Amino acid sequence: MSPLAVFLLTVAIAVAAKAGAWWLSLRTRNAGLVDPIWAFTLALLAVTYAALGTAPAATRWALGLMGAAWGLRLGAHLWARNAGKPEDFRYAQFRAQWGARADANMFWFFQFQNVFTLLLSASAFLTVAFRPGNPAPAAFVAAGALWLLAVAGEGLADRQMEAFRRNPMNQGRVCRDGLWRYSRHPNYFFECVHWLAYVPLAWGAPWGWAALAAPLVMASLLMKLSGVPLLEEQMLKRKPEYADYVRTTSVLIPWPPRS
Repeated sequence: MSPLAVFLLTVAIAVAAKAGAWWLSLRTRNAGLVDPIWAFTLALLAVTYAALGTAPAATRWALGLMGAAWGLRLGAHLWARNAGKPEDFRYAQFRAQWGARADANMFWFFQFQNVFTLLLSASAFLTVAFRPGNPAPAAFVAAGALWLLAVAGEGLADRQMEAFRRNPMNQGRVCRDGLWRYSRHPNYFFECVHWLAYVPLAWGAPWGWAALAAPLVMASLLMKLSGVPLLEEQMLKRKPEYADYVRTTSVLIPWPPRS
């Protein structure tokens, strides 16, 4: 299949996945379940590009395994965090603002998210899946090292936050345990590193430079739109300690805290 045909197939997959997420949100009244479905969808898109691309098998195997393992781990974590729990404050806020139009607006909001899903997958996955020839051996090593760092770091940050939340003594407090001592959003930092891991695999291909868009798009989303601004606005209202946490702790890149 041509790159365009595979891209159009991924559009259909993403649209169907978000429609399914919307249907599920109607049944559960929990729109937060779209977040794990987003991760599962990107895992499926990585496998789709790997299966239908024209790059040598070694490159496509690396792409498929990296994208699928990352998406399945993150999706499983987000599913466990959201299923059977109160709706995430972001979606609850949208629902309250939209009133009677909430269900219809949520459908289109989910589909709008596909713009970024498709940008990420085309930038990171398509450029690798359709490259001519394998990248240099050093590129495989660099990609694997970045991917391992990203998945291990994001998983560790998630486990540290879950352990903090499970302790009733931490009610109303700010997590400064482990990686959270050095970054207010270490999980977001390692999410950006994950998308950077595909750049070495694409480098040297005619359009390989386009793979740089994926980490830039993810960083922009997290820092400017759906991640840090909404979350920190809420944290500053709910937790008196958070203002000091903002003052002393790096927002994204792990760094020793300021005194």
